[in-house]
Amino acid sequence: MRGKSYTFFIASSASGGMRRIRVPFYALPLLMALAVVGGITVTAALGSYSRMLWKAANYNSLRREQDSLKQQYLELQTQVRDTNQRLNSLQSLAGEVAMAYGIARFHQTPFDLGDGADEPDAAFQQSVSEFSYLAKNVTAVSMSSGGMRLLPAAQLNALGIVPSLWPVNGRITGHFGERLDPFSGEGAFHAGLDIASHYGDEVRATGEGDVLEVGRRSGYGRVVIIDHGFGVTTWYGHLSGFNVQAGMHIKPGDVVGYEGDSGRSTGPHLHYEVRIYNTPVNPWRYLHNAAPAAAPTGD
Repeated sequence: MRGKSYTFFIASSASGGMRRIRVPFYALPLLMALAVVGGITVTAALGSYSRMLWKAANYNSLRREQDSLKQQYLELQTQVRDTNQRLNSLQSLAGEVAMAYGIARFHQTPFDLGDGADEPDAAFQQSVSEFSYLAKNVTAVSMSSGGMRLLPAAQLNALGIVPSLWPVNGRITGHFGERLDPFSGEGAFHAGLDIASHYGDEVRATGEGDVLEVGRRSGYGRVVIIDHGFGVTTWYGHLSGFNVQAGMHIKPGDVVGYEGDSGRSTGPHLHYEVRIYNTPVNPWRYLHNAAPAAAPTGD
């Protein structure tokens, strides 16, 4: 007895011929299963390919967006850096002018420990100090419609009172302004510049003037203070020794002492301050365009 089978007729439209295909009954389920599996495979492949194309397009879009964001971030960084520099410059200038005329009192620093007691009538004393400063230094003050202001450094230089020489050849290790105190680790106001070179290096006067004080002060250690007139003084702290005495007249470049680590210091360096009527201002304004100090000829 012959097995059951299915017969399929295939006709050609071109030649008009007909072909007959006989499929055994038991083979038909197998062919159907293969067709289903093949369809699923082709569908899965097409879906996977479509997802791959979508992911590639999405990845390229994300890369372009990332590059755009990175460029924007760099531009913002540049803008923020420029803005911070201008803000710091304006704050430094405003702080110096305000403190120089008694509008604001500078922060106390560890170097001011034990330097003196507060006056009983601070407001009165401050007013007297402001009047005395203006009376003594009227030529160094310019009046304008915007109020009173300090003359530019170039005009102060012409008066011969700006301490513009480098006191010692070295590397700046501490800047003027707020910083972390190296001993306590807390925020503190640094009233000058720290310049480090070698222990015993000569420290030179940055401008002409008279030696106001030679001795020791709390925090500063061995210190020399020079009065340049018009309320301008310079302070040289942490010295290891002195080369001047109080009352001496000093010319720019004269050796006033030697670098050391006396006082509140973490190592050999010079603590250098510029003060206008005993108020610290940023020495860097007068030093950044000047060459480092050199020994004057004829010493």
